[in-house]
Amino acid sequence: MARRGSVDSLSTEELERILTIRKREERLKRLRRMGADGRLADDAPPQPQPLPKPAVEPAGATERYRLAPVQDTPSRFMSIFLKIKRLPVRSWLASLKLNWVINRFLYIVEAAALLGLVWILWDTWQTRQELNREVSEAQKEIVEESFPTAAPTALIDVVVLPGGHTSPIEPGGARPGEAGGIPEHLLPLVAEYQPPPPPTPSPEQARRIVIPAIGVDHPIVEGDDPEQLKKGVGHHIGSADPGQKGNMVLTAHNDIYGEIFRHLDDLETGDEIIVYTLTRRYLYEVQSQRVVSPFDVSVIEPTRSGTITLISCYPYLVDTQRVVVVGALREEL
Repeated sequence: MARRGSVDSLSTEELERILTIRKREERLKRLRRMGADGRLADDAPPQPQPLPKPAVEPAGATERYRLAPVQDTPSRFMSIFLKIKRLPVRSWLASLKLNWVINRFLYIVEAAALLGLVWILWDTWQTRQELNREVSEAQKEIVEESFPTAAPTALIDVVVLPGGHTSPIEPGGARPGEAGGIPEHLLPLVAEYQPPPPPTPSPEQARRIVIPAIGVDHPIVEGDDPEQLKKGVGHHIGSADPGQKGNMVLTAHNDIYGEIFRHLDDLETGDEIIVYTLTRRYLYEVQSQRVVSPFDVSVIEPTRSGTITLISCYPYLVDTQRVVVVGALREEL
């Protein structure tokens, strides 16, 4: 290793001079051997010509030469060899290996960063879903605590239309709730039915009904049980108030207790019905009229728009069916 290091540290001129010295010494040795063998005519060996001295004698050239002997090679090839040898091959190979390691490391870092990004996005999505679920459950709990779910109460809680009674000309007179021959399987329901209590009085409740075409101008009371119908036109509890969206159901007798709806079946399409409250009055216009069974409770079902439904027994003094007049809200007067 020391010799190679010495040769690597010499310049081209030094190496050429050392090579020349080496060649001359070898030549002198050959001449001496030839003289000793008698192969030379002149026993005096030729004196070698002095070598041209460089401008600056390299210090320690002989020692370096002795440490690193050079083969007898032409100076041109030696120069090329030395130039090639001086190339940083090891450094280049080391650099390639280092670059390979660095590239692999960078690939690993990029892959890890990509996987980390994917994991962050997935974790964010999972967290968002979990948060939405928790918020939804919390909102449901708040709603349930603030607005407890009540058992649904249907408006149609009767099996027979209100206002029914037997004919007043029959033996025993008019008896409420016995008209139309109620089937036996429905009798327990009719007997157990209790009308809801009347609502708290308010200025928006119906107070008076006027039907100019048949001469009706009577008060309206809350409830349509037999006792309330003795006082006037009954407003079915739970149905809409005047002017509201929904079905306002009004009932009255046709042959007892003033015969308020005696001529209800005479109404025609376009006739006016006016309903008063304490503060306003509302105009309804007749849309249709029909005769139905006492058990056709569909006529009192809620509606999407402002509607009025008038009900009375039919025919006059027979009372086995119902006449139903339906009107639509037109305007507030």
